[in-house]
Amino acid sequence: MKRKWITPLLTILVWAGMYYYYLPAANIHSNETWLFVVAMVVVALVINAWALVKTLFHRTTVDGHFDHLSRAKKLLLIPIALVIVYVVGVLVSSPILRASAYNALLKVQSGDFAEDIHEVNYSQIPILDSDSAAKLAEREMGSMVDMVSQFEVSGYYNQINRNGKPVRVTPLEYGDIIKWVLNTKNGIPAYMNIDMTTQDVELVKLGEGNGIRYSPFEHFGRNLQRYVRFRYPTAMIRTSNFEVDDQGVPYWVCSVEDKTIGLFGGTDIKGIILVNAVTGEHAYYDVKDVPRWVDKVYDAELLIEQYNYYGTLKNGYINSIFGQKGCLQTTEGYNYVALDDDVWVYTGVTSIGGDESNVGFVLMNSRTKETNYYQVSGAKEISAMASAEGEVQHLGYKATFPILLNIADEPTYFLSLKDDAGLVKKYAMVNIEKYHIVAIGDTVGQCEKVYRSLMAGNGIDTTKGVAASEVEGTISMMKDIVSEGNTYYYLMLEGKEELFEVEAKKHLDILKKQVGMPVKMKITPSSTGAFTVTELK
Repeated sequence: MKRKWITPLLTILVWAGMYYYYLPAANIHSNETWLFVVAMVVVALVINAWALVKTLFHRTTVDGHFDHLSRAKKLLLIPIALVIVYVVGVLVSSPILRASAYNALLKVQSGDFAEDIHEVNYSQIPILDSDSAAKLAEREMGSMVDMVSQFEVSGYYNQINRNGKPVRVTPLEYGDIIKWVLNTKNGIPAYMNIDMTTQDVELVKLGEGNGIRYSPFEHFGRNLQRYVRFRYPTAMIRTSNFEVDDQGVPYWVCSVEDKTIGLFGGTDIKGIILVNAVTGEHAYYDVKDVPRWVDKVYDAELLIEQYNYYGTLKNGYINSIFGQKGCLQTTEGYNYVALDDDVWVYTGVTSIGGDESNVGFVLMNSRTKETNYYQVSGAKEISAMASAEGEVQHLGYKATFPILLNIADEPTYFLSLKDDAGLVKKYAMVNIEKYHIVAIGDTVGQCEKVYRSLMAGNGIDTTKGVAASEVEGTISMMKDIVSEGNTYYYLMLEGKEELFEVEAKKHLDILKKQVGMPVKMKITPSSTGAFTVTELK
C-alpha cells in the first residue's frame, strides 16, 4: 500500500520544484502557463510510466470484455481536451479573425510637429546610446577598487528623465555565486547613473543598511521574479525595469500584461507592480494611477507591435497580405525622445512595399501610451545614418540610431558618431525632408551652426519659430574665436550675465567695436547657451 504513494508523491514534489524554478502565472491567458502544464503532464507520464503500463494492460473484464482500451481513453481525455481548448483559443485570438480588434489596440492622433515638439536646449538631448553608456559605466566601475572585486555593472540599463535630464540607470550585480554568498546580507550597495547629455557617470552609493536586497540577481525568496510571483500569483509580468524616484530611491517597475482579444491575443498592459528595491515594499497600480515619476510602463517593442497592427490592419487582414492598400509599418529601429518630463518612443513610418523613404514618424509615450503621428516625408533613419557615416568615412566612425529634433521648425535627425571603442567623437544633423543637408561638428553647438548655415544656403528660413528681441548696453567683454574658418565674436554687456555671439562675416561692423563702447543688437535665443546676434546696430 505504501508503494502506491511513492510515485504520486514524487510527482507532486517534482511539480513543486518546477513551479519554484519556472514561476508560471496562474492565468489561462499565459502561453507560458500552458507550456508548463504540458511539461507537468510529460513529467507525470515519465515518473508514472510503469504504473500506467500496468493499468492499461491489466487483464480485468467488465461484462466479459477486456477494459484496457476504455482505461486508455480515459487517460488520454484530459490532454486531448487541453489541446482542443488551446487550438480554439489560438484561432479566436488570431488577427485573421479579429483584425478590427487588433487595429483598435492603439489610438493614434495626428500631431503638429512645430507645435508639439519645441526646440530644446542641447543640454537635454541624449548624445549616448545604450552601448556607449554601458562602456562608460564599465570603465567607471573599473576605477572603484573597493567594489570591482565583488560587483559588476548589470545589463538592466533603462533610460528615464531625472531632474529634467535624460539619464540611464542600472544597478550593480554580484560578480558570481560566491560573491553573492559574501554580500547578500547587505545587498547591492550602489547603482550607476549615466548622464546621456554630458557623458558623466556617477556611482550612487545607497549607504550602509540601504543596499538593494530585491533584484533579479538574488536567489531564493529575494529574487525579484519569485518575490513578485508569490505575492501576485496570477499576474503576467512582461518586463521588469529599474528606475529611481525623484529622491534617488531605487525601484523595480514590473509591467503587468493583459490579453484583451480572445484567449491569447491583443497583448496590452493593465498596470504595474512597484517594488522598492531596498525594503521590498510593493503595490499594484492600474495604468491610469501610475505615479508621475515612473517613466516606463509600456516597452518599445509592444508599442511598435501595436502601431504595426494599427497601420497594417485598418482595411482588414486580407488587405494586409494582398494588395496592402493604405498599409503602413514602422521602420527598422527606434530611439527615445524626452518631452514634457516623459520618455517617448520615436520611430519612422513607411509604406509596405520596400519604399526607401518615410511617409512620417510616430511618437509614443512609454508611460501613458499616448501616440501622435506626424506626416513628414523624407529619408529613412538608416539612410540618414549612411549619409552621416559617408561624411566621415575616412575616420571609420559609426552612427547611432537617430533621435528627432526640431531646429527652426525643421524635422531633423540628430546622430552621434562613434569610433571603434564605442566613444562619441563627432555629431551629425540630417534634414529629414532634404536629406542631402548633412552637418558634422566636433560639438553639438558647432554642429548646429553648420546645420543652420547649410539650411540657410538651401533657402530654408532658420529664424522660424524664434522670437527676436533687442538689447543694448556697454561692452564689458569681447573675445574672438575661429571655428571651421569662420570668426565669431563673443560679447558681454555691463550689468548682464548673458553671452552674445556675433558671426563676423555677417556683421562686419563688429570689427569696429571694442570693450567700453556702446552697442545695440537684435538677438534670438540659441540652444547652445549664447544668444545669437541677428542684427548689429
